[in-house]
Amino acid sequence: MVASTSLSEQHAVVIGGSMAGLLAARVLLNHFGRVTVLERDRIPDQPSPRSGVPQAHHVHILLTQGQRILEQLFPGLEAELAAAGAPQVNWTKDLSWLSMWGWSQAVPSDLCTRPCSRALLEWLIYQRLAQEANLTFLPSTRVTGLVANAQKTVITGVQIKTNQGTETLSADLVVDASGRNSTLSKWLNQLGYESPPQTEINSFLGYSSRWYQIPDHWQAPWKVMLIQTKPPDHPRGVVMYPVEGNCWIVTLVGVGHDYPPTHETDFLPFAQTVRSHEVYDAIHQAQPLSDIYSYRRTENCWQHYEALPRLPEHLVAVGDAVCAFNPIYGQGMTVAALGALTLDQCLDQTAGKFPLQGFTPIFHQQLAQMLVVPWLMATSEDLRWPSTVGPTPNWQTRLMHQYLDRVVQASLDRSYIYRTFWEVIHMVKPPKALFHPQILLPALRLG
Repeated sequence: MVASTSLSEQHAVVIGGSMAGLLAARVLLNHFGRVTVLERDRIPDQPSPRSGVPQAHHVHILLTQGQRILEQLFPGLEAELAAAGAPQVNWTKDLSWLSMWGWSQAVPSDLCTRPCSRALLEWLIYQRLAQEANLTFLPSTRVTGLVANAQKTVITGVQIKTNQGTETLSADLVVDASGRNSTLSKWLNQLGYESPPQTEINSFLGYSSRWYQIPDHWQAPWKVMLIQTKPPDHPRGVVMYPVEGNCWIVTLVGVGHDYPPTHETDFLPFAQTVRSHEVYDAIHQAQPLSDIYSYRRTENCWQHYEALPRLPEHLVAVGDAVCAFNPIYGQGMTVAALGALTLDQCLDQTAGKFPLQGFTPIFHQQLAQMLVVPWLMATSEDLRWPSTVGPTPNWQTRLMHQYLDRVVQASLDRSYIYRTFWEVIHMVKPPKALFHPQILLPALRLG
């Protein structure tokens, strides 16, 4: 019997029902006849946080580029978010931002998204994918290892453990989307492969979040409040934004081990110590709706699979399993969406042929190219702090800090610069847009 050479008759397996895993599963449906998602948690029947998503109670900003990609993959998703009560935010008009150089202006733009809880967004995507006849979810399933051919050059499946016991699940492509806790490096070692080089940059930032009911008749000229830290003397900040259910999520931030409190009596006093009292004034008489949730695993960590001299075929990694960012910058879900598009484009290049000879290194090279910009955006900010552990900032990073500071200063009273700056933050435009003469010249004059 001759094996099929059509990708459409093959089976792809995704390890992890994370946002990266769900989006990878969606694009795999464009190419594979069957897709299976393996998830350790039970899949909820309504929006609710999962134990496998420790940040579920915290800030989860989907940037404009991310929302546009999700709308492309799941047409009508924004309307479903609106129907579920997610408010609309224009990120240059509705944001009040105290930067290191002063308060922002209000400028209309097309940078509009619908902030919501991670649980709601995940659940809506689950519901969409559950309608796909060729996709199967296997909840309460743990992957314990990879299965390879006799030469250990091609991955042919995974070992899984369920409530019924241990078994082998065959696969023609395995996608690791298991997040920061990925054990892919260990599995590769067991097959005789090297671990990928790793770059880690840690500013020891932590945050604590609490949900509040928005008071009746609340009025303000802003919907989102961001009070930024200011190196090196002001390590505390706060962000507050609305989500479904007429709620605020309030997240207190501290850098350099200055972690926000987890105790009831200390949350509001910490909010008073940031550089402005707007958030404290809004919440000190508001009704809390949740406990205080803390998160401190915020190091930026890049597993450089693209640098390995060899990898087994038919295996790739996506999302935080490859590159995890400091979550406070809100890039994670958007980068996951960009990673899914990269996976889709690389599979398009195979012209639907099987086996996927050479696919693994090609994908990781292209993924690495996409990751460069968000990595620099996150780590350059963390490297401003003297307490940060990681590679010493080089002269290019220091020069970039100086230039970006001038851009932000210039944006405070120039609408074009302000709008372009946030278009770059939302990954709608590349960083080179900040070097347009209409931005470069005013920024340099500030020197």
